[in-house]
Amino acid sequence: MMRPMKLAGDQLMFGEGCLAHLETLPFKKAFIVTSGRILEETGILPKVREHLTNAKMQTTTFYDVEPDPSFNTIMAGANEMKKFNPDVIIAVGGGSAMDAAKGMWIYYEHEELSTLEEILPPNQFPTLRNKAKMVCIPSTSGTASEVSRSIVVTDNVTGFKHGLGNMEMMPDYAICDPLVTASMPKSLTAATGMDALTHAVEAFTSNRANHVSDVLAVSAIKDIINNLVNAYNEPTNLVYRENMLNASVVAGMAFTNVSLGIVHSIAHTLGSYFHVPHGLANAIMLPYVIRFNMLESQGKKRYQELEEQLNLSSIINTIEDMNKKMNIPASLNEIIKDEDLFTSKIEEMAAMSLKDGCTKTNPVIPTFDQFKYIIKAAYHKELIGE
Repeated sequence: MMRPMKLAGDQLMFGEGCLAHLETLPFKKAFIVTSGRILEETGILPKVREHLTNAKMQTTTFYDVEPDPSFNTIMAGANEMKKFNPDVIIAVGGGSAMDAAKGMWIYYEHEELSTLEEILPPNQFPTLRNKAKMVCIPSTSGTASEVSRSIVVTDNVTGFKHGLGNMEMMPDYAICDPLVTASMPKSLTAATGMDALTHAVEAFTSNRANHVSDVLAVSAIKDIINNLVNAYNEPTNLVYRENMLNASVVAGMAFTNVSLGIVHSIAHTLGSYFHVPHGLANAIMLPYVIRFNMLESQGKKRYQELEEQLNLSSIINTIEDMNKKMNIPASLNEIIKDEDLFTSKIEEMAAMSLKDGCTKTNPVIPTFDQFKYIIKAAYHKELIGE
């Protein structure tokens, strides 16, 4: 049976200049969450605060979100929230800032919670919005956390990443202004864009896919193929920026409802063991996983359907060509140089990937040994299935 779908929160704004929508929001105290000072320096945060001031809101800013936000950072932010007592939380930045803000939201709303384990399955997820609502303003075109029910939190003790999803965490407002993404460096444009492409491709091939998610996924894939490399080559072109931001949102609407696949399972694992940036890991792994999934008839059928709808002769060749044009490595050994260490961790990584929540919606559920095979192939640039 298909699960109920939710495509976004209360309001979704997109298009150049929509950041000004902040002035219409009915709140009094805004707690802004971001990663470092880069958006301060580019003028984005001052513009956000200007709009909030025009709306007569008090503001304060938490800057200390690191890549792959840790539980300690989430608790630090939640503690600052408890002092400020906001009625709206505004995340400005990439996936890390948005994920961290959602995590802070949980512990701000529920002061009785103090550990990561308390919100992980099989525990019941707490209700939100008793104290505050959530606004997300993405500065990258990839994670789609602004229309996602999911977060990834890094355990400070083990260094492992924990994915967590619940519709309670769907942001109430998503404000997607391409001007906010214009300062992205080329490498981040490439990695986050391929993250968005992976979201859409894995949503289309998910074993929970349905008509609506397929329509969204195909639209996103088409727009990403037509715009990402151009956005990489012409970073100040706001047409490409806007098209990519919109495609990322649409891909997010698809995957947050039907989930993902083992590209994400392995990417989460590579991030935990070797701190490979998430979008980069997805970009490298995507062609290998497609080849693996196509070894089984149902998986092959779905990719063929996708190629027909996109009028492509090969989705794999298209992805590999995009990666090459954006200087994304073709194998893991180009970014993880210690082969002995990598080899020593393959069994652990296969076990972690097998347990990842995204594995159960892959079109083909790999065995432990098959995960080892895929991970080894991606490291040594071996052609899967031959």
